[in-house]
Amino acid sequence: MSPPERRVLYDGRIVNLGLETTRLPDGREVELEIIRHVGAASVVPLHDDGTVTLVRQHRHAGGGMMLELPAGTLEPGEDPVVCAARELAEEVNLRAERYALLTVLHTTPGFCDERIWTYLAQGLSHAPGELDADEYIEVVRMPLAEAVARIERGEITDAKTLSGLLLAARITQA
Repeated sequence: MSPPERRVLYDGRIVNLGLETTRLPDGREVELEIIRHVGAASVVPLHDDGTVTLVRQHRHAGGGMMLELPAGTLEPGEDPVVCAARELAEEVNLRAERYALLTVLHTTPGFCDERIWTYLAQGLSHAPGELDADEYIEVVRMPLAEAVARIERGEITDAKTLSGLLLAARITQA
């Protein structure tokens, strides 16, 4: 199968929007609006005492402040676990001895190819870090069980955070 024909409408720092002509499994040809994204990594920092460190940050597109996992966009050719480690240090000043892949999440496969690799980070200790210029972040630490309760109450709505916390809770039986 040949790659789809693509007409770029916008080429930005994080996303590329285009019209793609592709053939469906039944043979019909269709034109789709598709966003191409470099991908990202997120991390569930799980402390030995059963707490997790999250970030509350301003998300303009999401309507304001949101409670999320530390996460960031992959650099070209970067291994997702390296990105996760970088974001853990930058956003919450932590480093981990161990990383375990929890999942790879397709965020919105109807129109975007973004994938987010989510890791469980354990064996945490302090690390120096510095936020990116376009970030506003408050660090929040709470029991993993409380974070899950916040999901159940609809207080945490970010997809990568939902999936990462729920998988971490399932694995650790929190």
